[in-house]
Amino acid sequence: MLLVEKLKQFEHKIIFLKWASASEFVKVKYIGKDFMEVDIINPETLEYEETVLLNPDLILEVVISGTEIGRLVAELSSKIEVLEY
Repeated sequence: MLLVEKLKQFEHKIIFLKWASASEFVKVKYIGKDFMEVDIINPETLEYEETVLLNPDLILEVVISGTEIGRLVAELSSKIEVLEY
């Protein structure tokens, strides 16, 4: 199984990704055959900083769960506005 095929199941989820030139918390937007599109999240402000297109061959490490990712997801979830009807 190729890494791209495995990552396909994590589209629209937050992961920690390490690639050739950086390592960041990202939200996976799209996984294609030859590239992946991710939004980089600033862990201090919890804002999306930029969108990056990556060659999957440059990915060195992917962390799918862990305490830091759990904390980031919890803080992002607390910022979601609840609509009352």
